[in-house]
Amino acid sequence: MADQSAYAASASIPLIKSPSLRVPQKVELPPDIHPLPDSVTPYFVYPFTLEPHVLTLESSRRSTIAAHAARREEYLRQRETEKERRRKEALRRIAPGFEPQGVLVPESRHAAHKPSNSLDGSMLRAESYSPPGHQRSRSVMDDLVESLAALDAAKSPPPPPQPLSPPAFPPPPPPVNQRLS
Repeated sequence: MADQSAYAASASIPLIKSPSLRVPQKVELPPDIHPLPDSVTPYFVYPFTLEPHVLTLESSRRSTIAAHAARREEYLRQRETEKERRRKEALRRIAPGFEPQGVLVPESRHAAHKPSNSLDGSMLRAESYSPPGHQRSRSVMDDLVESLAALDAAKSPPPPPQPLSPPAFPPPPPPVNQRLS
C-alpha cells in the first residue's frame, strides 16, 4: 500500500520559503551570569523607612473622609428639616395652627384674639391636648374651679322641675282637591 495518509497529496508539492520570514538567532548566555539560589528569602528585606510616611497619609485621608461624611450628613439633615418646615408652612397656609402631631389650635391674625401673654396660650394648648389612653393629672386650678362651681351650686336653688308634656304638633293641613286638566 502506498502512502495513504491525509497529507499524501501534499508530499509532492515543493515548499517555497517566504522572504519576510526569518529564523531568530540563537541566544548565548554571558559567561558571568549568576544563577538563582535555592531560597530567595534573603533578598526580601523590608527597610520600614516608608512606614511613618504611609501612616500619616492614611490618617489624614481618613480624617478628610470623616469630615466629608459629617458635612454630607449635616447637609442632608438640614435639607430634610427645610423640606419639613416648608411642608408645615404650606399646611399652615391652608389651615392655620395645624400641627400633624397634635390637635388643631387655630391661630388668629388679629391681636385682640391672641392670649394676653404667651404663658396663657401655652397653658391652653397643653390643657386641650392629651394623648389617647393617657389620663391627665389634676392641677391646682382644676381643683379650684371645681370647688367654686360646687359653692356656686350650693348657694343657688335648683331650678323647679318642669312637668313633662307631649310635644305640640301643628294640625295637619286640609286635603287639597284639585283636578288635573
